[in-house]
Amino acid sequence: MRDDTYRDSSPASLYAGLIGAVLLVAGIIGFFYSASFGTPGSTDAVLGILEVNAWHNLVHILSGVLGLAAFASGPRASRTYALVFGVVYVVVAIWGFIIGSHETILGFLPVNTEDSILHLILGVLGIGAYAASDPEAEARTLTDAGATRAV
Repeated sequence: MRDDTYRDSSPASLYAGLIGAVLLVAGIIGFFYSASFGTPGSTDAVLGILEVNAWHNLVHILSGVLGLAAFASGPRASRTYALVFGVVYVVVAIWGFIIGSHETILGFLPVNTEDSILHLILGVLGIGAYAASDPEAEARTLTDAGATRAV
């Protein structure tokens, strides 16, 4: 049973929980715009801005589920998620800027300039959340939980 006496409110946990939830919802909403699994297949712009297809939606859903799982797992997992996804989103943003608008990454993930800007923002926020979070929070959480149980 998890001890919820200590609730982590680090930037990395906030990032993992909030961005995870937003990506999960965005991926689900994206299927209302395009459910095509082509390469890139039929794409449509969510809210008239962000190009998606079913593959793109699945990436968002998977990213969101991993973020929520990291949030639920605690500070260490949240920091790892923030760093890994931060770096991945920065790389995807740079890749998107290089190939240009209305192209595809890996031949099946549609991107446009707006997607690339959003990916860059998410990436920088993730790396920032990682850097701003205390790497010793996990150790304190475990120590505090052990002290509470021992009493």
